[in-house]
Amino acid sequence: MLFLGALCVAAPASANEEPLWRANAKPVITVPGGVAAVGAHADGTDTEHIFGFSMGSDIGQPGEIELEMENVGALGKRNGGYATLATLNQVKYTLTDRFRIAPGFALGAQRIDGVAGFDDRHHMSFNGATLEFRYKLIDRAVAPFGLTLHAQPGWNRVDDGSGLRVSQYGAEFAALFDRELVKDRWYAAFNIWYGTGVTREHATGLSGHDSDFALHGALSYQVQPGLVVGVGTRYLRSYDGGGLDRLAGEAVYVGPTFSYNLTDTLGLSGTWQVQLAGRAVGDGRHLDLENFERHQAMLRINAHF
Repeated sequence: MLFLGALCVAAPASANEEPLWRANAKPVITVPGGVAAVGAHADGTDTEHIFGFSMGSDIGQPGEIELEMENVGALGKRNGGYATLATLNQVKYTLTDRFRIAPGFALGAQRIDGVAGFDDRHHMSFNGATLEFRYKLIDRAVAPFGLTLHAQPGWNRVDDGSGLRVSQYGAEFAALFDRELVKDRWYAAFNIWYGTGVTREHATGLSGHDSDFALHGALSYQVQPGLVVGVGTRYLRSYDGGGLDRLAGEAVYVGPTFSYNLTDTLGLSGTWQVQLAGRAVGDGRHLDLENFERHQAMLRINAHF
């Protein structure tokens, strides 16, 4: 909760400054050094993608179109060889300064050999489709912190982790907080995530519900305009049952993050996180490698128009 506390500390205003909460405040986009930032906010930095797996509250400018390819890799189980890749491709359109919509489709690949509980697989596939909605409830340009609400229903025909053919329907929801701690330099984010879904395996006909809960925290530093580095941490919990019913396992991940603007319209960001602590229910061994992996990494490419 340290990050949430940092987000909620309001910077004092001098007697000559107008209140930040004025409803008619109109931020002017200025970028330090004269270098345009991808999807720049009022302070010249778009915080959405500077925190790795964690998300900032920015959603782009009204009328902006963004193409995004997000590649998430998962590596390492207790035994055998395990590597998966899930790629989400989205077209994001910011309708207003508060609301954005983003349809997308997912691709996947698995390379699994000799892992207990998994079939050996080496294939690529079209996995499914999603529709993301984001609503900026509090704008960090006119408030002490930013808050955006996220909802993303989706359908999958292939399970990302095992490669099994399934019919899977679910949704994820999140509250995305962020704050500029030091102007043009230090940024912090705190996320609360919840996901739920139902899955039916084609091979067996069996169906089941599952859900996930996660807390994210991240701290990022802008080295120079367009280059941001930092560190992120996540606490993940996996449950049997769609309403966080029966805990299956938990894990803590930590790793470095980066964001770099290749041009004024093209950006690259990512992270590599390692599971430092965890436990699967019923398994006394260190780390939860039943529900999670040793390593989780992400590389994201964004193009703005």
